[in-house]
Amino acid sequence: MRTAIEHVGQGYVEAGAERIVITPGERDVVLETEFGTVVRIKAPKVGGGYRLITDPWKVIDTLEKFGPTTVEISDKSTLLPVARWARRNDIGSVLFSHERLDAMLSLRTARPKMLGGEGAQYRPSVATGVGALYRLLSRTYDAVVVTSRYAAAEFDEVTTPLVRIPLGVDLDTFHPELGEPTDDGVLKLVHAGRLSREKSPHLAVATAVELHRRGVPLRMDVYGSGPHLDELEAIAGDAPITFHGYVDGRRNLARHLTEADVALSVCPGETFGLAVLEALAAGTPVVTADTGGARELVDDSCGRWAPANPAALADAVLELAQLPGRRSAARHRAERYDWPTCIRHMLALHHRLATARLAA
Repeated sequence: MRTAIEHVGQGYVEAGAERIVITPGERDVVLETEFGTVVRIKAPKVGGGYRLITDPWKVIDTLEKFGPTTVEISDKSTLLPVARWARRNDIGSVLFSHERLDAMLSLRTARPKMLGGEGAQYRPSVATGVGALYRLLSRTYDAVVVTSRYAAAEFDEVTTPLVRIPLGVDLDTFHPELGEPTDDGVLKLVHAGRLSREKSPHLAVATAVELHRRGVPLRMDVYGSGPHLDELEAIAGDAPITFHGYVDGRRNLARHLTEADVALSVCPGETFGLAVLEALAAGTPVVTADTGGARELVDDSCGRWAPANPAALADAVLELAQLPGRRSAARHRAERYDWPTCIRHMLALHHRLATARLAA
């Protein structure tokens, strides 16, 4: 989500819009940057190390001083008062639905389970009781932006003002020319992302473990940090999996992606999947789960998809690794998703809502 907010926000400013971004932080801070004012509001940590703004009135106080024509909100829980404030003051409001709450609640409370002889199985629990919240969100916001058909499915499309706008990828930073995998008979896998349950790194690692159990010569590199590294190391066991931690610089990450034969981005509850697009843009084909928004980003020229269990995903990896022309097809697929197109659609939506409020 942070990557999306940065790219879209930069596009807003470059198009001539004034912008303020308000985020949770360790302490109250105001920063003036080339891409607008950044306000961090002191907020407590919640599950997975994320911070959540619990005082929406601080947000409203900041917005009243700024005087926006529209507000764009990415929080479905504590910031409803901000959307109501916007409506009372004839300010357009957009909910940017970056995640499916039902899927994320389920994945965050899941526990990886080791089954003897079968590797690690990932069994997410089923989250319930969010329907009433979504009906409330539908009535509160002027528009709800979703990035995929999967993301749209949590809303009632009859009563919700849905707008589907896919995100983009930095096609210059992530590029196949940065490298390629060595041809040494070893299958090179990569996973990049936050090491937190809602991103399903456990399932990616368990897939590599399953391939190792089958005797496939492989190496897996995991890039990213997060609260569940110890669980992942336990699942990995003696399989050839290296946890590199946080990668400093997106160019460095792009180079690492180009060096892999297959990227594993297997979260079954992802609403979009920027990690999928970054791998594709780097020329690396992707295996993903057969549910979630990430599945919509690949086709059979550059990816494979399977039920969210290690055995099925391992089969998909082996099939994809033999696919001719997969690297050029991956890049071609990623080129369908660029940031300028996403930003243009978002600016048009903001303009429409601001104009409608002024005319009301």
